Amino acid sequence: MDAKELEAVPLFAGLSKKERTHIAQHADVVDLPAGYHLVDQGAFAHEFFVLLSGSVEVTQDGKHLTDLEPGDFFGEVALVEHDRRTASVVASTPISAIVMHQRDFDAMQRGLPEVAETIHQAVRARLPNHPAD
Repeated sequence: MDAKELEAVPLFAGLSKKERTHIAQHADVVDLPAGYHLVDQGAFAHEFFVLLSGSVEVTQDGKHLTDLEPGDFFGEVALVEHDRRTASVVASTPISAIVMHQRDFDAMQRGLPEVAETIHQAVRARLPNHPAD
């Protein structure tokens, strides 16, 4: 993926060009149709997503939780917690998303602590009972 694309993503916008280049080397962009299941509740986590275009619906136990739009990210809770997926995510429209697999996500957390902290803050916000780091 092109590091320039990451400038428009809030999660990565404050990073230096070198840091965005590092992330871009470990990420792919996928285009998926409406109705595609990106994450299934209860499944093991293997990737982290950042939405570039389109929208997705997040459900838990079959109940609608929220809709996510470009700039939002998901899939981080299970990767950070090393647990199964806590919700399902399905594309509501055709989407384009950045995908990072577990190994690359872990490397990003080690190499870019400010991005890791943003992700950990999101985990704490999404899991009210998550212990403070």
